[in-house]
Amino acid sequence: MPNDVIIYHNPRCSKSRKALELLQQHGLTPVVIEYLKAPLDVETLRAFGLPPREILRKEEDEYAALNLADPGKTDAELFAAIVQHPILLQRPIVIVGKRAVVARPPERVNELIGR
Repeated sequence: MPNDVIIYHNPRCSKSRKALELLQQHGLTPVVIEYLKAPLDVETLRAFGLPPREILRKEEDEYAALNLADPGKTDAELFAAIVQHPILLQRPIVIVGKRAVVARPPERVNELIGR
């Protein structure tokens, strides 16, 4: 069973809470990072290994205001927008070892823990 588990978590989000609960039900004690309180840097976002468009919350006002739907936006521009506006980070993101998923639905954590 993996012991290096991280969840980028927003406690106000029901899906994030459920993903955390699922990890704990499997006997895991993840490192919980509340990314709205401790915003991430570009290097950390890149280390997820996920495309920036996959980790963007398209429903947020900032997404439209910054014109992030523009296909001409580069990965660097998208990552920079998430760093400047952490609310744009999709949640939760769960990392086990070197693999990461956006746990929407929360049951996607099972892909990482072999359930």
